[in-house]
Amino acid sequence: MFTHPLTYSLMNAPSTPLDAGSLRWRGEGLQRPECVIATAAGDLYTADWRGGVAHLRSDGTQTFYAGTLPDGAAPRPNGIALLADGSFLLAHLGAEDGGVWRLSRDGAVEPWLTHLHGQPLPPTNFVWPDGHGRTWVTVSTRRQPRSLGYRPEGGDGFIVCVTAAGARIVADGLGYTNEVALHPSGRWLYVNETFARRLSRFTVAADGTLGPRETVACFGPGTFPDGLAFDEEGGAWVVSIVSNRLIRVAPDGEQTLWLEDADAEHLAQVEAAFEAGTMDRPHLDGITSRVLRNISSIAFCGPDRRSAVLGCLLGDRLAQIPMPCPGLAPPHWNHP
Repeated sequence: MFTHPLTYSLMNAPSTPLDAGSLRWRGEGLQRPECVIATAAGDLYTADWRGGVAHLRSDGTQTFYAGTLPDGAAPRPNGIALLADGSFLLAHLGAEDGGVWRLSRDGAVEPWLTHLHGQPLPPTNFVWPDGHGRTWVTVSTRRQPRSLGYRPEGGDGFIVCVTAAGARIVADGLGYTNEVALHPSGRWLYVNETFARRLSRFTVAADGTLGPRETVACFGPGTFPDGLAFDEEGGAWVVSIVSNRLIRVAPDGEQTLWLEDADAEHLAQVEAAFEAGTMDRPHLDGITSRVLRNISSIAFCGPDRRSAVLGCLLGDRLAQIPMPCPGLAPPHWNHP
Protein backbone atom coordinates (compact mmCIF):
# COMPACT_ATOMS: atom_id res chain seq x y z
CA MET A 1 0.00 0.00 0.00
CA PHE A 2 1.03 3.63 -0.29
CA THR A 3 2.19 4.94 3.06
CA HIS A 4 3.37 8.26 4.37
CA PRO A 5 4.12 7.99 8.07
CA LEU A 6 5.85 11.39 8.33
CA THR A 7 4.67 14.91 7.53
CA TYR A 8 6.18 17.21 4.95
CA SER A 9 7.13 19.81 7.54
CA LEU A 10 10.75 19.92 6.36
CA MET A 11 9.47 20.86 2.91
CA ASN A 12 6.81 23.36 4.04
CA ALA A 13 4.08 21.35 2.33
CA PRO A 14 0.70 20.06 3.53
CA SER A 15 0.78 16.88 5.62
CA THR A 16 -1.38 14.93 3.19
CA PRO A 17 -0.66 11.32 2.19
CA LEU A 18 0.15 10.52 -1.40
CA ASP A 19 -2.10 7.73 -2.65
CA ALA A 20 -2.76 5.88 -5.89
CA GLY A 21 -5.28 8.52 -6.93
CA SER A 22 -2.46 11.06 -7.20
CA LEU A 23 -0.78 9.12 -10.00
CA ARG A 24 -0.87 10.06 -13.68
CA TRP A 25 0.36 7.62 -16.29
CA ARG A 26 2.66 8.57 -19.19
CA GLY A 27 3.46 6.52 -22.28
CA GLU A 28 2.48 3.06 -23.43
CA GLY A 29 4.16 -0.03 -24.85
CA LEU A 30 7.51 0.77 -23.27
CA GLN A 31 10.00 -1.99 -22.52
CA ARG A 32 12.04 -1.72 -19.32
CA PRO A 33 11.94 2.10 -19.06
CA GLU A 34 14.55 2.03 -16.30
CA CYS A 35 15.94 5.56 -16.68
CA VAL A 36 13.86 8.65 -17.47
CA ILE A 37 14.83 12.27 -18.11
CA ALA A 38 12.69 15.39 -18.63
CA THR A 39 13.16 18.75 -20.33
CA ALA A 40 11.68 22.26 -20.10
CA ALA A 41 9.83 21.67 -23.38
CA GLY A 42 7.70 19.03 -21.66
CA ASP A 43 9.42 16.08 -23.32
CA LEU A 44 10.26 12.84 -21.53
CA TYR A 45 12.90 10.42 -22.76
CA THR A 46 13.32 6.93 -21.39
CA ALA A 47 15.64 4.00 -21.94
CA ASP A 48 13.92 1.17 -23.79
CA TRP A 49 15.14 -2.38 -24.29
CA ARG A 50 13.72 -2.57 -27.77
CA GLY A 51 17.08 -1.01 -28.52
CA GLY A 52 17.06 2.72 -27.98
CA VAL A 53 15.20 5.66 -26.49
CA ALA A 54 11.46 6.36 -26.32
CA HIS A 55 10.40 10.01 -26.67
CA LEU A 56 7.14 10.90 -24.89
CA ARG A 57 5.61 14.28 -25.71
CA SER A 58 3.20 16.28 -23.60
CA ASP A 59 0.44 15.78 -26.21
CA GLY A 60 0.62 12.02 -25.70
CA THR A 61 2.43 11.16 -28.92
CA GLN A 62 5.52 8.95 -28.90
CA THR A 63 8.55 8.38 -31.10
CA PHE A 64 11.05 5.56 -30.72
CA TYR A 65 14.69 6.12 -31.71
CA ALA A 66 16.32 2.72 -32.29
CA GLY A 67 19.74 1.58 -33.42
CA THR A 68 21.99 -1.46 -33.52
CA LEU A 69 25.48 -2.12 -32.22
CA PRO A 70 28.30 -3.02 -34.64
CA ASP A 71 27.65 -6.74 -34.09
CA GLY A 72 24.02 -6.28 -35.15
CA ALA A 73 22.60 -6.64 -31.64
CA ALA A 74 20.21 -4.12 -30.14
CA PRO A 75 21.61 -1.92 -27.37
CA ARG A 76 20.31 -2.58 -23.86
CA PRO A 77 20.28 0.95 -22.46
CA ASN A 78 20.13 1.23 -18.69
CA GLY A 79 21.07 4.86 -18.01
CA ILE A 80 20.64 7.43 -20.77
CA ALA A 81 21.72 11.05 -21.23
CA LEU A 82 20.45 13.76 -23.59
CA LEU A 83 23.12 15.81 -25.34
CA ALA A 84 22.86 19.40 -26.57
CA ASP A 85 22.57 18.32 -30.22
CA GLY A 86 19.59 16.09 -29.46
CA SER A 87 21.50 12.81 -29.58
CA PHE A 88 21.79 10.41 -26.64
CA LEU A 89 24.40 8.55 -24.64
CA LEU A 90 23.42 5.00 -23.72
CA ALA A 91 24.94 3.02 -20.86
CA HIS A 92 24.85 -0.46 -22.39
CA LEU A 93 23.90 -3.20 -19.93
CA GLY A 94 24.79 -6.18 -22.07
CA ALA A 95 24.78 -9.72 -20.76
CA GLU A 96 28.58 -9.70 -20.80
CA ASP A 97 29.61 -6.43 -22.44
CA GLY A 98 29.03 -2.78 -21.67
CA GLY A 99 30.35 0.65 -22.49
CA VAL A 100 28.72 3.93 -23.47
CA TRP A 101 27.36 4.41 -26.99
CA ARG A 102 26.04 7.47 -28.80
CA LEU A 103 22.66 7.16 -30.50
CA SER A 104 21.49 9.75 -33.06
CA ARG A 105 17.82 10.25 -33.78
CA ASP A 106 18.33 8.81 -37.27
CA GLY A 107 19.38 5.49 -35.70
CA ALA A 108 23.15 5.83 -36.10
CA VAL A 109 25.10 4.26 -33.24
CA GLU A 110 28.79 4.90 -32.53
CA PRO A 111 31.09 4.02 -29.64
CA TRP A 112 31.63 6.79 -27.12
CA LEU A 113 33.49 4.95 -24.32
CA THR A 114 33.83 1.19 -24.65
CA HIS A 115 37.32 0.55 -23.24
CA LEU A 116 39.30 1.84 -20.28
CA HIS A 117 43.03 1.28 -19.85
CA GLY A 118 42.92 -1.16 -22.75
CA GLN A 119 40.18 -3.29 -21.23
CA PRO A 120 36.52 -3.45 -22.32
CA LEU A 121 34.07 -1.90 -19.90
CA PRO A 122 31.85 -4.42 -18.11
CA PRO A 123 28.04 -4.09 -18.35
CA THR A 124 27.51 -0.40 -17.67
CA ASN A 125 24.85 1.11 -15.44
CA PHE A 126 24.61 4.88 -15.78
CA VAL A 127 25.95 7.88 -17.70
CA TRP A 128 25.52 11.54 -16.76
CA PRO A 129 27.08 14.75 -18.17
CA ASP A 130 27.13 17.25 -15.29
CA GLY A 131 27.18 20.52 -17.26
CA HIS A 132 30.76 21.30 -16.21
CA GLY A 133 32.59 19.46 -18.96
CA ARG A 134 32.62 16.17 -17.05
CA THR A 135 30.67 13.02 -17.81
CA TRP A 136 30.23 10.40 -15.10
CA VAL A 137 29.87 6.70 -15.88
CA THR A 138 29.09 3.99 -13.34
CA VAL A 139 29.72 0.27 -13.42
CA SER A 140 27.87 -1.57 -10.67
CA THR A 141 30.04 -4.68 -10.48
CA ARG A 142 32.78 -6.52 -12.34
CA ARG A 143 31.28 -9.89 -11.36
CA GLN A 144 29.67 -12.24 -13.83
CA PRO A 145 26.81 -12.83 -13.69
CA ARG A 146 26.00 -9.41 -12.26
CA SER A 147 23.63 -10.94 -9.70
CA LEU A 148 26.73 -12.04 -7.78
CA GLY A 149 27.01 -8.36 -6.88
CA TYR A 150 23.68 -8.45 -5.03
CA ARG A 151 25.55 -8.99 -1.78
CA PRO A 152 25.74 -6.97 1.45
CA GLU A 153 29.47 -7.45 1.91
CA GLY A 154 32.17 -5.56 0.06
CA GLY A 155 31.73 -4.33 -3.47
CA ASP A 156 33.64 -3.87 -6.70
CA GLY A 157 31.64 -1.12 -8.40
CA PHE A 158 33.38 1.97 -9.70
CA ILE A 159 32.89 5.48 -11.11
CA VAL A 160 34.58 6.76 -14.26
CA CYS A 161 35.06 10.46 -14.99
CA VAL A 162 35.39 11.49 -18.64
CA THR A 163 36.83 14.94 -19.48
CA ALA A 164 38.66 16.46 -22.41
CA ALA A 165 41.81 14.95 -20.92
CA GLY A 166 40.45 11.41 -21.15
CA ALA A 167 38.68 8.82 -18.99
CA ARG A 168 39.80 7.39 -15.67
CA ILE A 169 38.42 5.55 -12.66
CA VAL A 170 37.99 8.07 -9.84
CA ALA A 171 36.29 5.86 -7.22
CA ASP A 172 36.40 2.09 -6.79
CA GLY A 173 35.31 -0.65 -4.39
CA LEU A 174 31.73 0.62 -4.15
CA GLY A 175 28.73 -1.47 -3.13
CA TYR A 176 26.97 -1.80 -6.50
CA THR A 177 27.35 1.66 -7.99
CA ASN A 178 24.14 3.11 -9.39
CA GLU A 179 23.03 6.66 -10.27
CA VAL A 180 25.14 9.71 -9.52
CA ALA A 181 24.18 13.40 -9.24
CA LEU A 182 26.03 16.61 -8.52
CA HIS A 183 24.93 18.42 -5.35
CA PRO A 184 23.35 21.85 -6.01
CA SER A 185 26.43 23.50 -4.50
CA GLY A 186 28.65 21.75 -7.04
CA ARG A 187 30.90 20.68 -4.19
CA TRP A 188 29.97 16.99 -3.96
CA LEU A 189 29.19 14.11 -6.27
CA TYR A 190 26.49 11.90 -4.72
CA VAL A 191 26.07 8.22 -5.59
CA ASN A 192 23.65 5.47 -4.63
CA GLU A 193 25.30 2.19 -3.63
CA THR A 194 22.40 -0.21 -4.09
CA PHE A 195 23.52 -3.28 -2.15
CA ALA A 196 25.66 -1.42 0.37
CA ARG A 197 22.31 0.30 1.04
CA ARG A 198 23.71 3.77 1.39
CA LEU A 199 23.83 7.18 -0.21
CA SER A 200 27.44 8.34 -0.40
CA ARG A 201 29.20 11.47 -1.57
CA PHE A 202 32.66 12.63 -2.60
CA THR A 203 34.13 16.11 -2.80
CA VAL A 204 34.76 16.81 -6.47
CA ALA A 205 37.50 18.89 -8.09
CA ALA A 206 37.19 20.70 -11.41
CA ASP A 207 39.16 17.96 -13.18
CA GLY A 208 36.87 15.25 -11.77
CA THR A 209 39.20 14.05 -9.03
CA LEU A 210 37.18 12.78 -6.07
CA GLY A 211 37.96 12.98 -2.37
CA PRO A 212 37.35 10.20 0.18
CA ARG A 213 33.90 8.62 0.32
CA GLU A 214 31.51 10.01 2.94
CA THR A 215 28.27 8.33 4.03
CA VAL A 216 25.24 10.61 3.73
CA ALA A 217 22.52 8.11 4.66
CA CYS A 218 22.20 4.40 5.41
CA PHE A 219 18.99 2.59 4.55
CA GLY A 220 17.24 -0.20 6.38
CA PRO A 221 15.42 -3.39 5.40
CA GLY A 222 13.54 -3.26 2.13
CA THR A 223 15.39 -0.25 0.72
CA PHE A 224 17.78 -0.75 -2.20
CA PRO A 225 18.69 2.74 -3.52
CA ASP A 226 18.84 3.15 -7.29
CA GLY A 227 17.62 6.46 -8.83
CA LEU A 228 18.71 9.87 -7.54
CA ALA A 229 17.78 13.53 -8.07
CA PHE A 230 18.00 16.77 -6.07
CA ASP A 231 15.35 19.36 -5.27
CA GLU A 232 16.05 23.09 -5.08
CA GLU A 233 16.30 22.94 -1.28
CA GLY A 234 19.22 20.49 -1.44
CA GLY A 235 17.19 17.40 -0.60
CA ALA A 236 18.20 14.17 -2.32
CA TRP A 237 15.33 12.04 -3.66
CA VAL A 238 16.22 8.36 -3.62
CA VAL A 239 14.26 5.66 -5.47
CA SER A 240 14.34 2.12 -4.10
CA ILE A 241 13.88 -0.91 -6.30
CA VAL A 242 11.97 -3.93 -4.91
CA SER A 243 10.00 -1.90 -2.34
CA ASN A 244 8.85 0.86 -4.72
CA ARG A 245 9.92 3.46 -2.17
CA LEU A 246 10.69 7.11 -2.75
CA ILE A 247 12.66 8.69 0.10
CA ARG A 248 13.78 12.26 0.60
CA VAL A 249 17.11 12.64 2.37
CA ALA A 250 17.28 16.17 3.80
CA PRO A 251 20.55 18.15 3.86
CA ASP A 252 20.98 17.11 7.51
CA GLY A 253 20.52 13.43 6.61
CA GLU A 254 16.99 13.01 7.96
CA GLN A 255 14.90 10.62 5.86
CA THR A 256 11.25 11.10 4.91
CA LEU A 257 9.33 8.29 3.23
CA TRP A 258 7.24 9.80 0.44
CA LEU A 259 5.63 6.71 -1.02
CA GLU A 260 5.80 2.92 -0.94
CA ASP A 261 4.02 0.16 -2.82
CA ALA A 262 5.16 -3.20 -1.50
CA ASP A 263 4.02 -6.40 0.12
CA ALA A 264 5.47 -7.03 3.59
CA GLU A 265 5.71 -10.80 3.13
CA HIS A 266 7.53 -10.46 -0.19
CA LEU A 267 9.95 -7.89 1.26
CA ALA A 268 10.70 -10.27 4.12
CA GLN A 269 11.55 -13.01 1.61
CA VAL A 270 13.85 -10.69 -0.33
CA GLU A 271 15.51 -9.56 2.91
CA ALA A 272 16.15 -13.16 3.95
CA ALA A 273 17.78 -13.91 0.59
CA PHE A 274 19.84 -10.72 0.75
CA GLU A 275 21.16 -11.48 4.23
CA ALA A 276 21.90 -15.09 3.23
CA GLY A 277 23.83 -13.99 0.16
CA THR A 278 21.45 -15.74 -2.24
CA MET A 279 19.61 -12.76 -3.74
CA ASP A 280 19.21 -13.18 -7.51
CA ARG A 281 17.28 -11.89 -10.53
CA PRO A 282 13.92 -13.42 -9.50
CA HIS A 283 13.95 -11.18 -6.42
CA LEU A 284 14.01 -8.14 -8.72
CA ASP A 285 11.77 -9.50 -11.45
CA GLY A 286 9.10 -11.05 -9.24
CA ILE A 287 8.15 -8.17 -6.94
CA THR A 288 4.70 -8.00 -5.37
CA SER A 289 2.97 -4.62 -5.55
CA ARG A 290 -0.40 -3.06 -6.32
CA VAL A 291 0.38 -0.30 -8.80
CA LEU A 292 4.07 0.53 -9.24
CA ARG A 293 6.26 -1.84 -11.24
CA ASN A 294 9.66 -1.74 -9.55
CA ILE A 295 10.48 1.96 -9.76
CA SER A 296 14.13 2.74 -10.44
CA SER A 297 14.64 6.41 -11.34
CA ILE A 298 13.15 9.87 -10.88
CA ALA A 299 13.05 13.01 -13.02
CA PHE A 300 11.41 16.27 -11.94
CA CYS A 301 9.16 17.55 -14.70
CA GLY A 302 6.56 20.18 -15.59
CA PRO A 303 7.13 23.91 -16.16
CA ASP A 304 7.85 24.49 -12.47
CA ARG A 305 9.34 21.03 -11.82
CA ARG A 306 6.72 20.40 -9.13
CA SER A 307 5.94 16.96 -10.54
CA ALA A 308 8.15 13.92 -11.00
CA VAL A 309 8.07 10.94 -13.31
CA LEU A 310 9.34 7.53 -12.21
CA GLY A 311 11.26 5.08 -14.37
CA CYS A 312 10.73 1.38 -13.70
CA LEU A 313 12.17 -2.05 -14.41
CA LEU A 314 9.01 -4.03 -15.06
CA GLY A 315 6.32 -1.69 -16.40
CA ASP A 316 5.34 -0.54 -19.88
CA ARG A 317 4.48 3.04 -18.84
CA LEU A 318 5.66 5.68 -16.37
CA ALA A 319 4.01 7.00 -13.22
CA GLN A 320 3.91 10.76 -12.67
CA ILE A 321 3.34 12.18 -9.18
CA PRO A 322 3.02 15.64 -7.58
CA MET A 323 5.99 16.81 -5.53
CA PRO A 324 6.13 19.06 -2.46
CA CYS A 325 8.96 21.26 -3.71
CA PRO A 326 10.53 22.02 -7.09
CA GLY A 327 13.31 19.88 -8.42
CA LEU A 328 16.72 21.19 -9.34
CA ALA A 329 16.96 21.87 -13.08
CA PRO A 330 19.25 19.19 -14.57
CA PRO A 331 22.03 20.13 -17.01
CA HIS A 332 19.95 18.93 -19.97
CA TRP A 333 16.81 20.87 -18.95
CA ASN A 334 16.94 23.26 -21.93
CA HIS A 335 18.32 20.79 -24.48
CA PRO A 336 16.16 20.14 -27.56
